[in-house]
Amino acid sequence: MTDKFISIEGIAKRYPGANGGTTTVFENFWLSMNRGEFGCVIGHSGCGKTTVLNILAGLDEPSEGTVIVDGQGIEGTSLDRAVIFQGHALFPWRTVLGNVAYAVTSKWRKWDRARVKAHAQKFIDLVGLTGSEHKRPSELSGGMKQRVGIARALSITPKIMLMDEPFSALDALTRGTLQDEVRRICLETGQTAFMITHDVDEAIYLADKIFLMTNGPGAVLAEIVENPLPKDRGRIDLHRHPYYYALRNHIVDFLVSRSKTFAAENPGHDPRNVPVVRPGLVEPAIVAPPRAVDSNPSQAIAR
Repeated sequence: MTDKFISIEGIAKRYPGANGGTTTVFENFWLSMNRGEFGCVIGHSGCGKTTVLNILAGLDEPSEGTVIVDGQGIEGTSLDRAVIFQGHALFPWRTVLGNVAYAVTSKWRKWDRARVKAHAQKFIDLVGLTGSEHKRPSELSGGMKQRVGIARALSITPKIMLMDEPFSALDALTRGTLQDEVRRICLETGQTAFMITHDVDEAIYLADKIFLMTNGPGAVLAEIVENPLPKDRGRIDLHRHPYYYALRNHIVDFLVSRSKTFAAENPGHDPRNVPVVRPGLVEPAIVAPPRAVDSNPSQAIAR
């Protein structure tokens, strides 16, 4: 990769275990992303996906290794890295505008009230909440609360938007709508995004790269799947693309079987050189239509 905007280098996470031992969630973990890419991490519960995100956010520290973002090593939290959690994490006593404005004033402390309000309003409009500025979280639906969280994260113009299963608690229709919004915003702004998800179709729709992790403890990054679908893909016709099922089946097969057997079947796996795959990239074979059956078998054989 020529532009390692995010570079996770050999990190490990260990916790004290029983009888004075330690439990290793993962170790020697390497991952990199380019500026403007959308990456999704998929793996079973317990493999350390959220731990990786928390370390990238500065909310947790690795037991060893380092994380570099835009050429700088991470030391604690930063407004350059905005996090959207599974729960909306809004201040219940603040309005929509107040929640977003709080983030804005955290980054630009010298701005006057009018400038803060105008800047916050821009992102409230961006996520489709115009007219709800003065509502409090108790007056909002689950999807609207997550929209506020997205507006708040984007309002501080972060270098990276980090998302930990932000749509998993929502109904299918709301989840789809917010996925559309996040995809639109990231494409329009060139936002770098790193997301944890259990939803294969969500990853296929949103991500440029899908990182597949094996089961924990002792999880490793097994594969980097480059999404072969076009950048301008749409939700409605996604499943009609000739690469779609090859991509989806590859990920599902990993989650169902290969994630459990990967370590035994790949004893020489090099965590610094994780294979990059692009399922379905070989052009689908064009099958010629069957020829009409000749009523005279002898003539057909002669031809």
